[in-house]
Amino acid sequence: MVQLHVKRGDESQFLFNTTTEEPLETLIQQISAIYNGRLKVDRICSEIQELADHGVTLPPNMQGLTEDQIVDLKLKDEWEDKCVPNGGSVFKKDEIGRRNGHAPNDKMKEVLRKTVEEVMALISKKQVQANVCVTMEMVKEALDQLRGAVMIVYPMGLPPHDPIRLEFENHEDLSGTQACLQVLAEEECQLWWAAKELQRGKKLQDYIGNNEKTKLVVKIQKKGQGAPGREPLITEEQHKQMMMHYYRRQEELKKLEEADDDSYLDSEWSDRQALKRHFQGLTNIKWGPR
Repeated sequence: MVQLHVKRGDESQFLFNTTTEEPLETLIQQISAIYNGRLKVDRICSEIQELADHGVTLPPNMQGLTEDQIVDLKLKDEWEDKCVPNGGSVFKKDEIGRRNGHAPNDKMKEVLRKTVEEVMALISKKQVQANVCVTMEMVKEALDQLRGAVMIVYPMGLPPHDPIRLEFENHEDLSGTQACLQVLAEEECQLWWAAKELQRGKKLQDYIGNNEKTKLVVKIQKKGQGAPGREPLITEEQHKQMMMHYYRRQEELKKLEEADDDSYLDSEWSDRQALKRHFQGLTNIKWGPR
């Protein structure tokens, strides 16, 4: 198997196993699906943490309004009584005014937070350091775990306008958000290796040969952004080790210089003729005017 270390810019994303005979069209589709799937999981986890703290989101026409404004406009959240967390709610006001403040109790909150913690570990970028390859099945498993946790806490479901429900149903609208800049549509996705774009219509073996025991660093890029920056000749960890070695070598040289210091030869105790002069009465003789 060929192992691909997928990066976006200089930041590691995940490891992926493939073969040299894999068509690049299929490979790009698989990698972009995992890349975007991990972003989706990350967005849902972020929203679930808010859900655990402040309950479900208010209708769009009520978000950001003060209580007085809501009363003056005679607005009402029709989903407040329908979307009640399992075991009852604990009121915790959302200062941003985005959620209704009816948060789950501590037990249900722990269900959400524990699931988020497990899922984030499953798709974490630290999996690269652990040499664990990510698959689309792992991303789907993460989504299923999150979906199950939300169903446990909110058996009646979430409002149709809640971003978590929209993400699960693939109806999310990311336009105008920072998350929109991170997502890469499959048709706009490019893979680069060794400053070369891996062209669709070819196979991986057209670039690296037939050696299956290969590990490559490939960069995922949006079409039209040009070639990504080259990989540094040494990694950050290698640079750190080199600097530590250089510092230790400097300290060793300093100690050697101190050990070679011969200024002690000017001291009285190091004078080899001192004993002879003592018996001859030639000590403490000073030259000069009285």
